[in-house]
Amino acid sequence: MFGPLYYPNFNPVMLQIGPLSIRWYAMAYITALICGWLLVRRLVRKDPIVATKEQVDDFLTWATLGVILGGRLGYCLFYQPGYYLPHPLEIFKVWHGGMSFHGGALGVIIALILFSRKYKLSFLGFSDRVTTVVPLGLGLGRFANFINHELVGRVAPDWLPWRMFYPNVVGARHPSELYECLLEGVVLFSIMMILAYRKSIREHAGLLSGIFLLGYAIARSFCELFREPDDFLGFIVGGITMGQILCIPMVIAGSFFIWQSFRLPKLKGLTVEND
Repeated sequence: MFGPLYYPNFNPVMLQIGPLSIRWYAMAYITALICGWLLVRRLVRKDPIVATKEQVDDFLTWATLGVILGGRLGYCLFYQPGYYLPHPLEIFKVWHGGMSFHGGALGVIIALILFSRKYKLSFLGFSDRVTTVVPLGLGLGRFANFINHELVGRVAPDWLPWRMFYPNVVGARHPSELYECLLEGVVLFSIMMILAYRKSIREHAGLLSGIFLLGYAIARSFCELFREPDDFLGFIVGGITMGQILCIPMVIAGSFFIWQSFRLPKLKGLTVEND
């Protein structure tokens, strides 16, 4: 016989120096951006070449702004517009929490479009290399959610060996943050990296982007079945959550990109000098 498990008493603050506190959640974002930047620098150089390492360095700032601004605005508009629209100054209080992946994804997409136009890059080719590493950030972010004991799961059945008791939460719950960390992070990242190292995949501009969008939407929609909806929002209709509704456009866009990638001519890379 196994279980139940009890939530480890993690401290959300990683390091405290006087009044300055560094939280695990912030460190997850920083680590994801740095590791993602290093991986994309390698991926863009694989045939067909879609950008230079220097251009990837420049894009790091654009991506950071897209993630933070898009994630925050997405949360405020998608999840609590009734509160934030009458109190717009509260939007800037990011230390109170509240970030949306779907909003952050939209912010990065806008950044990719603008950046690709500025540097005359293939939008689909460049976005393929960038989206490959996004699950890395998703996995780290979900584990940070677990450390913060937030976004807990729904009540779990008594027979589930890994059901977990959280502090100040009634009943044993699904550790849904870990489900998301595994599926949206580890599994999807592994799939994307395996595919990204195949030239036959990279040649079809938009294919990797489509696979990511579709893969994330499937993983997120499945994990939402075990995640407790936000108290202030609940179920939208018929047991469907806001997270699942926001995945519908990702399924449509991902399917379109995959279909379109095989109709477009194969990607021709840039001609750049070797380092």
